[in-house]
Amino acid sequence: RDFYKILGVPRSASIKDIKKAYRKLALQLHPDRNPDDPQAQEKFQDLGAAYEVLSDNEKRKQYDTYGEEGLKDGHQSSHGDIFSHFFGDFGFMFGGTPRQQDRNIPRGSDIIVDLEVTLEEVYAGNFVEVVRNKPVARQAPGKRKCNCRQEMRTTQLGPGRFQMTQEVVCDECPNVKLVNEERTLEVEIEPGVRDGMEYPFIGEGEPHVDGEPGDLRFRIKVVKHPIFERRGDDLYTNVTISLVESLVGFEMDITHLDGHKVHISRDKITRPGAKLWKKGEGLPSFDNNNIKGSLIITFDVDFPKEQLTEEAREGIKQLLKQGSVQKVYNGLQGY
Repeated sequence: RDFYKILGVPRSASIKDIKKAYRKLALQLHPDRNPDDPQAQEKFQDLGAAYEVLSDNEKRKQYDTYGEEGLKDGHQSSHGDIFSHFFGDFGFMFGGTPRQQDRNIPRGSDIIVDLEVTLEEVYAGNFVEVVRNKPVARQAPGKRKCNCRQEMRTTQLGPGRFQMTQEVVCDECPNVKLVNEERTLEVEIEPGVRDGMEYPFIGEGEPHVDGEPGDLRFRIKVVKHPIFERRGDDLYTNVTISLVESLVGFEMDITHLDGHKVHISRDKITRPGAKLWKKGEGLPSFDNNNIKGSLIITFDVDFPKEQLTEEAREGIKQLLKQGSVQKVYNGLQGY
């Protein structure tokens, strides 16, 4: 099997590319989403096998050198385990909406965890691995008292008259105990993700001894950046230049979030507070990563801190040939 072809990635693909490809295809190829495809299970298993090998550096080296036959231990991981690594015990309910809650089945509490991400991760995307100890219900010796299941009983009292009562139909269940199991979850930070967005992992919340576990939701919290400020898909930053540069022009580079350089060249006067828009140098849109916002640069001018000599003052007056333009007015008018 060509694992690179199965994942749709080149042989030079990074681990980030491989994870992204698996996550996308796993949702598309999951057998529950393709009940009419007799090959759905096989395709899903091939996808899991491809991910397991190519996401492991040692196995990938063996595969690249000797092919699938050269893998020493085989790839025996459950493909359901790989899927739950990205989506939780039950994965996303297909269609992008959380699972429908059956009111007759008790659920454990949901857990919401703030996940701090950097602006660099918002710009380029990333995968964050989270390791947690999850309480899991396991069978234990003996029986226990319960009220885990109830049914509605309808009794006819007369013509056109009925009475509905709730009746316990189960009063004894196998005993269970809660044990902590280490779980590794992979959270994809998608480019352009917004503050407050949540990534759900179904069934990864608090357990319930008589029902289903709740959900675990990671809530995105974008941390402040020392250079850039985010407003929607636009990025804002300030640049300080000297008085000389503000008058005669300048050139400089700004290092962007992914390390590429944004070149600035000014050959005209730059006033304090002047703004420069660089289209397409903002953050990618969450809905369409091919569209990016703008980078808005505000210029500050650093004036000389030492007093000018009389000769220097006269020289500036002669050079600029600018008379007095003193004017008092309401600068807040219109706000």
